[in-house]
Amino acid sequence: MAGRGTDIKLGPGVTEVGGLYVIGTERHEARRIDRQLRGRCARQGDPGLSKFYISFEDDLMRNFGDSRRMSGLMTKFGMKDDEELQHPLLNRSVETAQKRVEQRNYQIRKHTLQYDDVMNQQREVIYAWRSDVLVTEKTREEIFDVVEETVTAEAQARLTGETAEPDSFITWVNATFPVGLKKDELDFGIDQKAVVKKTLDRIKAAYDLKVKFEEPAALQALERYIVLGAIDRVWQEHLYAMDNLRSSIHLRAIGQRDPLIEYKQEAYLMFEEMMGRINTEIVTGLFRSTSSIVAFEKFLSALPQQFITHANAHAAPHGMAGIPGLEGMPGIPQPQPQQDVTATAGEEPAAEAAPLPVRRVGPKLGRNDPCPLDPKKKFKNCCGKLGEHTCIKNIM
Repeated sequence: MAGRGTDIKLGPGVTEVGGLYVIGTERHEARRIDRQLRGRCARQGDPGLSKFYISFEDDLMRNFGDSRRMSGLMTKFGMKDDEELQHPLLNRSVETAQKRVEQRNYQIRKHTLQYDDVMNQQREVIYAWRSDVLVTEKTREEIFDVVEETVTAEAQARLTGETAEPDSFITWVNATFPVGLKKDELDFGIDQKAVVKKTLDRIKAAYDLKVKFEEPAALQALERYIVLGAIDRVWQEHLYAMDNLRSSIHLRAIGQRDPLIEYKQEAYLMFEEMMGRINTEIVTGLFRSTSSIVAFEKFLSALPQQFITHANAHAAPHGMAGIPGLEGMPGIPQPQPQQDVTATAGEEPAAEAAPLPVRRVGPKLGRNDPCPLDPKKKFKNCCGKLGEHTCIKNIM
C-alpha cells in the first residue's frame, strides 16, 4: 500500500481524465497510514485525487470516537442512513479518535518495554556469569565461592534463632558432600563463622581427594560443565516461569494493584529463588560428576565407609552412601537393616545358617508327564497339585 521508493506512473490518457483517484473505504487507526495512502496520487506534478469514507459503526468510531453523539446530531438534521455526510466537524471527530488510538498503542509499547527491561536486567546478570565461567581459568574458585555462599546460607537458616537445629545442619552437609561430619566435631556454641569454616575445610579436603583420581586433562572441562549445566537448566525453567507470570499478571489490576509493580516484585523474588537453585545444583553436582567411572570408583573406595553415631545401633554409612540417587552403585556402602536382638545378657545371638540353594538332580517333570508315584495319573493331577510335593521331594 505504501509503495515506498516507487511512484505509480500514469498511462496514456489518464492525465486527461483527472489522473489517479484513490478511494478509501475506511480510516486506519494510525493517521500515518492514511497519509501514505493519500500520497499515492498527485505525485511529481501528475493530477490526482483521494477520498475516504467511514461509517459511524466502524470499530474506530465506536470504540474511540463520538459516534453516538454524531449520529444523534445527524438524525436531528434529517440526514438519511445511506446519505454521504461532509462536514469539518466529522473530520475533527475522526482525527480525535485516531489520536486516542495512537496514545493507547504508545502506552502498550511503553509497558512492553518496561516489562522487557525487567527480563533484560536478569539476562545481563546470568549471561555475564556464564561468560565469566566460559573464559576463566579458575573455575574451581568459582565453584567454591558458590559452595561457601550455600553453606553460609544453610548455616544461617538452620543454626540461628530459637529454631536452631544442629542435627539438621549436619544431615544436610552429609547428604550433600561426602565428608562424614559428626555433631561432636563442631562446636555450635561458638561463632557461627567457625562452624562454616570447619565445614568448608572438610569439603575442600574431600574434593582434593576426589581430584587425585580424576583425569587432569578433563578436570577443568568437568568443573566448567558443572557450573554451565546448572545455569542452563535452571535458567530455562525460569524463562518459562516468567512467561507464565507475565501472561497472568494483568489480572492484578482487578484488585486495584499496578500490574507492572507487581511484576517487578514477583520477578525479583523468582530471580532470587532461581539463583539459589543454581547454587544448589552446583554444590549437589560437585561430587556427583566425574571424568570416568574408574576415577569415580577409586574415589569412593578411598572415602571413610562408616561412622557410628549412636551407641548399640547400626549407623547408616555417611558419605556417598547417604546421597539420594546413588543407591545400588558399585563401590558405595549401603545401610543394612537393624536386626532384632533376642539373646540374654552374656549370650551371643546364634548365627543363623544361610539357606542353601535347592538343586534338582532328577529329570524335570512336565504337567502332563506320568507321576513317579502313580504312573496311571498325570503329574498335574497327582503330586503336581498345589500343596502336594511328595514325589518332587523323592526324586530330587
